[in-house]
Amino acid sequence: MAKHIFVTGGVVSSLGKGITAASLGHLLKSRGYKVTMQKADPYLNVDPGTMSPFQHGEVFVTDDGHEGDLDLGHYERFIDESLSRESNFTAGSIYQSLISRERRGDFLGGTVQVIPHMTNAIKDRLARIADQSGADIVITEIGGTIGDIESLPFIEAARQFKMSKPLGDVVFVHVTLVPYIAAAHEVKTKPTQHSVKELRSIGVQPDFIVCRSDHDITDKVREKIALFCDVKVEKVLSCIDQSSIYQVPLALYDQKFDEKVLEALGLPIPRIDQRDWKLFVQKMEQLSGDVDIAVVGKYVSLPDAYLSIIEALGHAGVFHDRKVNVHLVDGETLKEDGVEKILGSMDGILVPGGFGIRAFEGKIAAVNYARTKKIPFLGICLGLHAAVCEFARNVVGMDNANSAEFAGEVDYELLYPVIDLMPEQEDISDKGGTMRLGAYPCKVRDKTLALSAYGEPLIYERHRHRYEVNNIFRERLQQAGLVISGISPDERLIEMIELGDHPWFVASQGHPEFKSRPTRPHPLFREFVRASAALRDTRDAAQSKK
Repeated sequence: MAKHIFVTGGVVSSLGKGITAASLGHLLKSRGYKVTMQKADPYLNVDPGTMSPFQHGEVFVTDDGHEGDLDLGHYERFIDESLSRESNFTAGSIYQSLISRERRGDFLGGTVQVIPHMTNAIKDRLARIADQSGADIVITEIGGTIGDIESLPFIEAARQFKMSKPLGDVVFVHVTLVPYIAAAHEVKTKPTQHSVKELRSIGVQPDFIVCRSDHDITDKVREKIALFCDVKVEKVLSCIDQSSIYQVPLALYDQKFDEKVLEALGLPIPRIDQRDWKLFVQKMEQLSGDVDIAVVGKYVSLPDAYLSIIEALGHAGVFHDRKVNVHLVDGETLKEDGVEKILGSMDGILVPGGFGIRAFEGKIAAVNYARTKKIPFLGICLGLHAAVCEFARNVVGMDNANSAEFAGEVDYELLYPVIDLMPEQEDISDKGGTMRLGAYPCKVRDKTLALSAYGEPLIYERHRHRYEVNNIFRERLQQAGLVISGISPDERLIEMIELGDHPWFVASQGHPEFKSRPTRPHPLFREFVRASAALRDTRDAAQSKK
């Protein structure tokens, strides 16, 4: 039977519950346990798929096509396991399933209530992921902050779940803020005390308290928290801000967090193997060079909207001994006359995925600059669409070539819809969960940049889109020099394109950023950063000769 760990948060949101949970998962897996992770979100959306990134950051996509919380990305990167749709559920999805069952008459005319029906449904999800994954340990992060009315059913379900299990099978970890008050020159424990009091008032006693702070947590402070929160002092952990999230597992390991958790769960403590992780962190702290990458998007005021892309660039940078300086560029402000000023100093240009016409012309301008100035370029999803539109307009001669997605929003007749709706998407009215989602196969063609990156002829990438390159224009695009380097096994869908007369110019219909790992950067990001670093070296050498 699987052991379960619940991670809750107190005082404020955005404390880093996800990083704490992922770090613990990493440590436990490094000791040889099979670990899986899960995020329970208390909002009423069925999933974050229809939410603006400004609301919720990026939408992370799993291999089986679930649109999930961005914390799933942290989980995958830290435990190096591909998660599934069982790894994320919301209050909305629970209510949806209950109402559907009520309409069918499954409750025999009874009153459907939060307790026991919603809590039972939540407990079913907690048990199901354990059964389906075969994990030794399941770590479930409960979203929200203790005291929020929305998260109460989830906390209650976790409380009931613990009561139904043998003693020692379930552990609660409470992550809380210990703020530093500058005027008093000390950190304050009262918010943590109140948060734990609130948690205990609904029947949950935390087994561990992880104290988040930007200042040192002394033994005296930990003793005070232990005294007032009824937790042994050795189970009050300090988790102060680090220069990188990848240092957090090592900081918690130094406090024997994983050993103490395994002891609480009644599990053996095997020898840990963190050689690859420690080597990655060591290299990350000693990078010898820089590389500047422009990410031209439309959600640039919230970096979490491009979280996996930023992390994937960082992984590739460490691989090449380079610090990747990511410059988030608003495509709306990137006008033709300002492209040189903004992008002229960049060593690489990346156009990420997205939806809608806003900033699309700026993305096309960025593609044009990368193509004509021979700057390494990586396009992802909508970035591929922008690359095809730019090539069609400026190389093939298809004036105003564009995506059919924007047909009703442009002030001209769209004669060249080089990007068009997939046939199977034409009659779909619901927006949520209906795109082409999840991992799909792609045949990588010989003698291409893509094949030299992947090193194998069949790969799988995760997708999240409705529109594809229009096959009506495929031959014309190819005749003009567009290289189709990746294609679906049935050769119906174009998956990757590139240019043959360019140092490095590749675009993918999939989202490779979701599969990058700290110790194993994604091949496309690895080669993109390599090409960008080479351009940087060339420029530096030319500058030194002057």
